[in-house]
Amino acid sequence: MNVPRYWALVPAAGSSSRLGGEKPKQYVEIVGKPLLAHTLKSLTEVGSILGIAIGLASDDRWWHENIVTSDRILGTYVGGVSRAETVLRGLEFLEPHVHAGDWVLVHDAARPCIRSSDIERLISERGDGPSGALLALPVSDTMKQSNGRNQVERTISRERLWCAQTPQIFSYKALRDALQRSDLAMVTDDSSVMEAAGYTPRLVRGRADNLKVTTREDLELAALILQARCRGGNR
Repeated sequence: MNVPRYWALVPAAGSSSRLGGEKPKQYVEIVGKPLLAHTLKSLTEVGSILGIAIGLASDDRWWHENIVTSDRILGTYVGGVSRAETVLRGLEFLEPHVHAGDWVLVHDAARPCIRSSDIERLISERGDGPSGALLALPVSDTMKQSNGRNQVERTISRERLWCAQTPQIFSYKALRDALQRSDLAMVTDDSSVMEAAGYTPRLVRGRADNLKVTTREDLELAALILQARCRGGNR
């Protein structure tokens, strides 16, 4: 029986227009290190991940090789015009390393608070089929749909609704094939591509502190979370 093998992709080619500032958000310093360094550190702490590839913008001038010191970092590659294209290029970058039946985890660069223990749990709960799994949280707030003019059009039942997070883990071949058949500009996450291809990814409960940094307020909250973990020695 073949032992499953795992790889990770971190799309980090975005311009971070909503955060503002001189640097893309993945390079903004948080708790003494670039945000991206925290993200990569958690991935390198997962022993079953054999290698990690990072997708960067073609004009990236902030990446440096010692942003994280680990032999798990396979290298960087030039991303695409969309997140999905960056993921597909990452799968192509990994091709010389992967075997049939390998799995790939895709994790947002802007989620620096992910715990390595949650990544390990996602891997262990991914199931046996090729559909894969993703970290997610059940919706707890009342959901309102806007009419487009900042007015409530209707209330949506939150029953069976989940907020998708990352990492998301899928069969390498299934994800690559699904992306190659997709309109990459319309893809919002990798699970949606798999769903469109007929797969049913498993929902694995994540944590609220695995937030995605989009605004300055998110950045401040992420700093508080990481500071608390540093004091407590908990990743």
